[in-house]
Amino acid sequence: MVIRRVLANRIDFGALRRELGLPDGFPAAAQREADEAAAAPLPAAADRTDIPFVTVDPAASRDLDQAMHLSRRPGGGFRIRYAIADVATHVRPGGPLEEETWHRGQTVYLPDGNVPLHPHTLSEGAASLLPDADRAAVLWTIDLDTDGDTVAVALERARVRSRAKLDYVGVQLDADAGRLPEPIALLPEIGALLTARGLRRGAINLPLPEQDVEPDGDGWRLVLRGPGPMEDHNAQISLLTGMAAADIMLAGRIGLLRTMPPPKPEAVARLRLAAAPLGVDWPADRTVGEVLAGLDASRPRAAAFIDQAAELMRGAAYTAFDGELPEQPEHGGVAAAYAHVTAPLRRLADRYATEVCLALHEGREVPEWTRAALPKLPEVMATTDRTASAAARGAIELAEAVLLEHRVGETFSAAVLDVDAPPNGNSKPGREPGGTVALDEPPVRARCTGDLPLGERVQVRLTTADPTRRKVVFDVA
Repeated sequence: MVIRRVLANRIDFGALRRELGLPDGFPAAAQREADEAAAAPLPAAADRTDIPFVTVDPAASRDLDQAMHLSRRPGGGFRIRYAIADVATHVRPGGPLEEETWHRGQTVYLPDGNVPLHPHTLSEGAASLLPDADRAAVLWTIDLDTDGDTVAVALERARVRSRAKLDYVGVQLDADAGRLPEPIALLPEIGALLTARGLRRGAINLPLPEQDVEPDGDGWRLVLRGPGPMEDHNAQISLLTGMAAADIMLAGRIGLLRTMPPPKPEAVARLRLAAAPLGVDWPADRTVGEVLAGLDASRPRAAAFIDQAAELMRGAAYTAFDGELPEQPEHGGVAAAYAHVTAPLRRLADRYATEVCLALHEGREVPEWTRAALPKLPEVMATTDRTASAAARGAIELAEAVLLEHRVGETFSAAVLDVDAPPNGNSKPGREPGGTVALDEPPVRARCTGDLPLGERVQVRLTTADPTRRKVVFDVA
């Protein structure tokens, strides 16, 4: 796990909130409904409080969607119990709270506080799988054989109790020291098994570190963080559950999938041509995902190749269906059919997809309020995806500009991640040639003008750092 921090003070994210039209609070009726739901007793459900679940999330998170318990099956293989917050038990169909969640679509995260899908009394309170409290959950039980193949799936409404709120950094330290707690002691073994299966079927993961802005005392720090192995293993459990959900919905011919076209052969061919000049070994029998998994993103040439591979991951969408199956049901990055069901506190779509799975698994009709919502969800989720992405990128661009505004004219070492298309390609008319560079310190990624050698390290001069426009530009020194 690579973490680099640079302190940046004097950042006000209020203008970004206003620009994106993010709400300050919930309407009174929606908040009242949430408060009443939080105070109400849990509905009748299977009692699974004897299972010692734990959650694994970022340390500061309180909107905890998932809790897990992993065990071995008699005779070989694994049993995965994955409890997902049962948000539908707290949100009344047709009520003011449901209406407000449709306006929001998903939780939007900003450094100075999130804009939640549900009021905090639910999202960080009564519906969150916080430790040492009974909670309503949809419990997925997925059995794997010794090769990691799914052999049985069951789900039910249940009452669960998490025993501990674990975080990624602490879990990674425990894994490295060989002292993982019993509920997740098998996570490295299961995660590695599922990752290997995914790579064999053609799954693609882009192992680039992510930028983030975090509070640091009275100011903020710009962070570059690469996912650790345990974070990747944890993600495999969510992917496994999403694939199981997709299979249930496809078999029942109704549902909501997360889809993305598979990479086009010509795009893969172009990426293969870029491998040799960037020093990337690509044996003929290896998939894109297998090549990417072996790269060190801290090396400029590898980082440039990974950035080029991102072009394969285009066109993600939500696809609703009822009766007639989708023409293209798969997600190209997962290399399988896949659905979002594991983050209902943070994503609107997950609540409805989960209700479809519950009904189909129990052999009953999908509730009408769920069925009616399906065709409307893709547009709502696409719109709010754009808002959430704009918020995340805008916050980083603002932090970068504030951090660098007094350093215009200075020279930095940078890696060239991307270069513009040639004049007869897809470059914007009238745009000065250049590309994208990534600085080591501070961890900034920005536009650079000039003649740039892809995958090489160059000296760049800072020409613009404007917090008002959230704009940072370099040129080749």
